[in-house]
Amino acid sequence: MKVAVIIPCLNEKAYIERTIDSILEARLDDVSLEIIVVDGLSTDGTAEIVRKKEALDSRVQLVSNVKRVTPVALNLGISHAQHADVKIILGAHSEIDFDFIHRNLEVLKTQPEADCVGGVIENIYENETAKIVGLAMSSRFGVGDATFRIGGKAGFVETVAFGAYRKELFDKIGLFDERLVRNQDDEFNFRILKTGGKIYFDPSIKSKYFVRSSLKKLSRQYFQYGYWKVYVNAIHKTITTWRQTIPFLFVLFLFFGIILSPLSEAIFTVFLLGILTWGSLALTASVERKCPFWKWPNLILVFFILHFFYGLGYAKGVLYFLIFKKTPNTFSPNITR
Repeated sequence: MKVAVIIPCLNEKAYIERTIDSILEARLDDVSLEIIVVDGLSTDGTAEIVRKKEALDSRVQLVSNVKRVTPVALNLGISHAQHADVKIILGAHSEIDFDFIHRNLEVLKTQPEADCVGGVIENIYENETAKIVGLAMSSRFGVGDATFRIGGKAGFVETVAFGAYRKELFDKIGLFDERLVRNQDDEFNFRILKTGGKIYFDPSIKSKYFVRSSLKKLSRQYFQYGYWKVYVNAIHKTITTWRQTIPFLFVLFLFFGIILSPLSEAIFTVFLLGILTWGSLALTASVERKCPFWKWPNLILVFFILHFFYGLGYAKGVLYFLIFKKTPNTFSPNITR
């Protein structure tokens, strides 16, 4: 069995070596492994680290991505690994469990109808802010029913992160859409389901993810998620999942509530009740995540960032892509996960 692990990256000097090491140290049995790091012209020494690994172990390969966007990086890696039976997509600031590759292959074997399989991501916190972000991103209230973040029972799902894909799938539905700076993996997984394929989640497939430690970066990340989600909808002429509209409705509620509340006592009452309802749900989620009470305000703030900035990005996407019919600028140096 030939397996390729494809890692798109840019300026990941702090993480890339341990990401590669976790793969090289993983259980392989009879697996023929190749690790393809697709670098977007890093300026921090990332490529030099990968070259040193490449010189020491022929299974590591460095590929340059001059366009510097994630879907291009993924497609370069897939094309470079054309003979691999299974292609695994992995983030550049993550580590895999010892049995990660083995379990992916076992699940693909026991679930022959699955075109893609994936597992659960354990958050690794680098500071206190990152820990609060991780609590929010592992909460159903924070990120919905994303099983790869919150966990759950094994079964068929709509999407997974760090998926393991069968080789034949790419011949069937094509590669990643290079127009999408963000959400390219969600769009690809939606295409799997749209063409009658299946995606399987198994919690025994484990990896670790180093959680973003900046609220500013988190805000930008979720704004982009919302923005590009609308473009995915525009491409497929459908709403891929209805729950994605909830943050958008939340932003509309806030916008119109602030504007119209001074005009009517009834509107102000409804607006206030809505805010209190969201706050009570956020507080309940904070308790459920076993967050110390003195940190509740911080966690509630992160919940707000996740919902508000995703919804705000979605609103901009609706305006640009659906109303004004604009074409997005597909260049962005941010190709990491």
